[in-house]
Amino acid sequence: MKNKKNCNLGIMFRREYPPEVLPDFARRAEEAGFDELWVVEDCFYGSGIASAAAALACTGSITIGLGIMPAVARNPVFTAMEIATLARLYPGRFLPGIGHGVAKWMHQIGAFPPSQLTALEETTVTVRRLLTGERFSYEGKQIHLDQVELVHPPDSIPPVSLGVRGAKSLAISGRVADGTILAEYAAPAYVSWAREQIRSGQLEAGRAGDHRLTVFVLACAAATTGEARSQLRHQIASAVASGKVDSQLAPLGILPQAHELLESTGPEGFEAAMPDEWIDQLALAGTPDDWGRAIDRLAEAGADTIVLVPSSGKGPEELEVFARNLKR
Repeated sequence: MKNKKNCNLGIMFRREYPPEVLPDFARRAEEAGFDELWVVEDCFYGSGIASAAAALACTGSITIGLGIMPAVARNPVFTAMEIATLARLYPGRFLPGIGHGVAKWMHQIGAFPPSQLTALEETTVTVRRLLTGERFSYEGKQIHLDQVELVHPPDSIPPVSLGVRGAKSLAISGRVADGTILAEYAAPAYVSWAREQIRSGQLEAGRAGDHRLTVFVLACAAATTGEARSQLRHQIASAVASGKVDSQLAPLGILPQAHELLESTGPEGFEAAMPDEWIDQLALAGTPDDWGRAIDRLAEAGADTIVLVPSSGKGPEELEVFARNLKR
């Protein structure tokens, strides 16, 4: 199910969906023609590895992505073991992702590292080395390994992507990873900017070649653009007002305006005052034509895969809604 720019199209299994509905959801995603299905691993929800394994086991061809495993939640040897096992069982169908993990949750479970950037880089470096079958020792600032080696490395090594947002983390992804995953609220301008940060990391490390860019996009299909905007408005306004997506707003040139609007209206009035144009940049909203234009803009900005994320409160039945909106 590629668009006219030959960009892969995927769908996310939201963390709120109970694990027992995943097998049916995965089969339906494959039957609908999606190129990829992505599961998530957020603290206290479902396990990412178990979810990916279940989705792979009940399907035959669709690619399953995991976005993302917190780097500090597992020892890198065990992360590599998990990846290698799925890569051997289902060659070419598993796309693992690693990230910082939500800081609050990592503090909550006693896993917050002295440096998030160092932990992510050292984890990625060691996991990728292990997947090649290399035997090595590693003395990093936070990772320490003594003559480690996988007994069953994969014959076909899957690309390891990093789920990151800011300039420093994106540069690390370019420096040590095979791909990058951009979270929801990634507008085309941000996607282009992220590509530049990744490229700077590649140049710094003397790396060349392709770097897979996966973009998660909040999506809502409706009979009219206005109806879809209305359904997405609260969720997008809450994200913008929280400050958690500032790094994604900055390349759009709207961050100062967002801060000023929030200050003048307060959280209560911000949702109603937020311009429609921001919703159109930060999500897929509306009719098949609206979606087609938005997907093309993201592909032109550098997205290799666009993963549709059902909006908060929408159930697994959104899969069929999305498939119809894409095929019209």
